Amino acid sequence: MLDARTREGLTSAQVAERHRDGRGNTQRQPSSRSIGDILRENIFTLFNGILTVCFVAVIVLGDLRDGFFYGVVVVNALIGIVQEVRAKIVLDRAALLAAPESRVRRDGAVVTVPVEGVVLDDLLVLRPGDQLPADARVVESTGLSLDESMLTGESDPVFKDDDATLLSGSHVASGTGYAVVTAVGADSYASKLTSEIRRHTLVHSELRDATNRILVYLSWILGPVILITLVGRVLAYGGWSELFVDARWRRALLDAVAAVVGMIPEGLVLLTSLAFGVAAIQLAARKVLVQELAAVEVLARVDVLCLDKTGTLTTGELVFDRTEAAGDAVPEELARIALAAFGADDAGNATSGILSSAFTSDRFRVLRRVPFSSATKYSGLVMAVDGEESSWLLGAPEMVLAAHPDELARANAIAATGQRTLALARSVQQLPPGSHVPLDGREVLPALLIVLSETVRSEARQTLGYFGEQAVRVVIMSGDNPITVAAIARTLDLPGEAVDASTLHSDAALADALATADIFGRVSPEQKRTAVGLLREQGRTVAMTGDGVNDAMAIKDANLGIAMGSATAATKAVSRLVLLDDRFDKLPDVLAFGRRVIANVERVSNIFLAKTVYGIVLALVSAALLLPFPFLPRQLTLVSTLAIGIPSFFLALAPNARIYTPGVLRRVLRYSIPTGLIAGATAVIAYLPLYRSIPLREARSVTTIALFCVSLWILCVLTRPLSGPRLALLASVAAAMVLVCVIPATAEFFQMHVPLSLELAWGIAVGAVGAAGIELFYRFARRRGLVFDRV
Repeated sequence: MLDARTREGLTSAQVAERHRDGRGNTQRQPSSRSIGDILRENIFTLFNGILTVCFVAVIVLGDLRDGFFYGVVVVNALIGIVQEVRAKIVLDRAALLAAPESRVRRDGAVVTVPVEGVVLDDLLVLRPGDQLPADARVVESTGLSLDESMLTGESDPVFKDDDATLLSGSHVASGTGYAVVTAVGADSYASKLTSEIRRHTLVHSELRDATNRILVYLSWILGPVILITLVGRVLAYGGWSELFVDARWRRALLDAVAAVVGMIPEGLVLLTSLAFGVAAIQLAARKVLVQELAAVEVLARVDVLCLDKTGTLTTGELVFDRTEAAGDAVPEELARIALAAFGADDAGNATSGILSSAFTSDRFRVLRRVPFSSATKYSGLVMAVDGEESSWLLGAPEMVLAAHPDELARANAIAATGQRTLALARSVQQLPPGSHVPLDGREVLPALLIVLSETVRSEARQTLGYFGEQAVRVVIMSGDNPITVAAIARTLDLPGEAVDASTLHSDAALADALATADIFGRVSPEQKRTAVGLLREQGRTVAMTGDGVNDAMAIKDANLGIAMGSATAATKAVSRLVLLDDRFDKLPDVLAFGRRVIANVERVSNIFLAKTVYGIVLALVSAALLLPFPFLPRQLTLVSTLAIGIPSFFLALAPNARIYTPGVLRRVLRYSIPTGLIAGATAVIAYLPLYRSIPLREARSVTTIALFCVSLWILCVLTRPLSGPRLALLASVAAAMVLVCVIPATAEFFQMHVPLSLELAWGIAVGAVGAAGIELFYRFARRRGLVFDRV
């Protein structure tokens, strides 16, 4: 209880002493990642370094026409930097404490101080609407109830009596009280949770992981291959003794740059980021905010969707449904006037607000009120109507109707349907003064059952049905009563009984329950997080939706966190997707875009990696045989642009509804390596008979034509089935190559000297044979299941 000394609060000297000792409510949260870290991770990569050295070499040679490849490096780095800086800003803004000021009693007077001005042992003065700036302990309560739904998931206000613990971040729903601060700053509940929320983690993306593993594999072999290439260039031009006699060093350096650029899939990461980015833009137009690009992909892989009931499946708002008569001892008209009197309490709880909109009357005068208490679970009042006084009780049926088992059974039956039930009764004896009036021995006359409903989102049933058709398991985890949660689930056609998670006292018990049940009530925030971890340990890809801080850590730990637009700032900060208009039915759109990204990126990866394979083949063969490299850098850029870059842009954004199948990396490698070897062999066969018999520039031009033919067929295979637009794409690419070769300006720019001759026919014929080899391998691979039919 609040004694005389405590009531005065701290003195100014005590407050100053606590600030000096570091016992103030200062929030010192570490930033997620520095700008410097983001810049280093996106700029100083192995492949950026290799391509930068090549670009510097081109600058030294003085012909920037061979340096076009470097534009991909710049654009790709910018995309990564912009996206990660955006994520950093969101994370750094994450905070649970939004109240700008708090009321405390100091030196015997109530003063208003900023959140940072609260110190340990301060006496908080609590009123409806206040947010707790720090953890505290109640020392005096007058019907004090707190909304802890954002922290615990319990949608109903929690009533706090003396000595009850109050958590920072919760709000006062009704009543008044005093509380002594017990933890401030980094030690408070909200601060600890915010600190965990702000730790930066990247969403797990199979596409990004596959790309990174490919780059790791390449990094293992690029060093030796580049060294062999450099040595081969030196030997091909007469060795070190002859290299600097004339301009041979320039030709050797240019050959080395061409060989290295041909080995690096510089556009692969860019096209992956582009596919994610365009999907994110299109989803934004549908009011779905993508906070990390790779999140678009993840929903297409999700096989378990964990949902919080309140705010996700339901709107989180209670509404008045109906009243039902309870006995016939009380006139219904008088009972409805009593409900209007309960609703007219300006300092009442949320239930009072609901009643005020449903019941009105000007016939009553309230003489005395008894605030709601967690001990009695009811509120009371004495009112006068037309000069006649009467006493009334409103609260939990199990308390108000304890002496009337038939009416109590009716109330429980209604509650089992998922609706909240209150009981109104008239007290035969007049309520005595006081805030805590026990019902023991008090005679009451049942009057009405008040039924309140939680609004189910109109789109929830259809959306859940869609995920059921897609073989995605739906698990509901709510902090509410299991009976209520089960009833809501039934309205959404979700089968099964609800499990009371408060009876699961170990991780093993929770794991056993998850093996057999999909509906859980009384789930604590820690259990939500544990459940997500248990499901992930089973190899499941888990998505978690929610709107409260109690969902934040589970959302952060899930493979894909999804927040509603009405969620707290902290919850939205850790989520990967935010449904801005709270429309749960937008998730199928995300699934469709995710499938498109996965299928299309797998398709274009085959093209880019085939280029890497034939680049390595050409580098090794030319080094081993001491040949001048078969291409100039700009000629490889030409083939890459027409047969890979431009088509990949369109293919990456094309519609594709293929269902996700694991094993992207394995399929890509098993297809791109053989096709790359065929393309490399085609170029070598075309080049070997020509480089000594005709001028080098013409031999390189013919070899470029042969490589383009086989590359075009790789593209043709990967665009199937060939629809009208895809045929137009292939025809446009082929026509562009012809124009480059026949227009004098472009032919000179790309050094494409291809007069009509037997050598040109040779190059086209070898390219056609290579294309036939690609076709035969594709048919073999499709029969063996190494590739999918394209959609």
